[in-house]
Amino acid sequence: MTVKWNGNEVTFRRATGVCMDEVLSVLDEVAGWLNARGVSQWPPHFEAAWVEGAVLRGDTWLVGIGEKAAGTMTLDWSDPLWADVAGTAGYVHRMAMCRWAAGLGVVVLDWAGDTARRRGVDALRLDCVQANGRLRAYYEAYGFVHRGDVPVGGAPGQREDDGPLTWVSRYELDLARK
Repeated sequence: MTVKWNGNEVTFRRATGVCMDEVLSVLDEVAGWLNARGVSQWPPHFEAAWVEGAVLRGDTWLVGIGEKAAGTMTLDWSDPLWADVAGTAGYVHRMAMCRWAAGLGVVVLDWAGDTARRRGVDALRLDCVQANGRLRAYYEAYGFVHRGDVPVGGAPGQREDDGPLTWVSRYELDLARK
């Protein structure tokens, strides 16, 4: 299936260990842009160890326009943050689009939903920092429904057993309705 955005073909390729610098470059660009605007969604810089597991499992994707990386996202098939919620789901993590590809996120969410549907799950789930009102509104406009706020350990963007607590808002998209 060919996906188009602004007249350009969009590609989705599974990130591998040799792609780590490319994944981190996209994440760092977006994290820096967010932090410069006072948005504490992610730390200003990503450590390879924070994304390495998802890359090595084959759950992280690079989104391309031509030969250029336009974004990245991880699509996991479990998330302990949702252990209290029944049903099967795909979990979107670390979705980031380069600034020159602003607006591409809708295409990526469509692709994630299609991929999750093909896998036979009921929902697409994600979370974001509770205080990020613009991102929450973006997800709600797409059709995600707020499913509560929960604390996670570590700085924004991390999942650790200790460290400061960050409150995140959980969102769910019913794939049968989208």
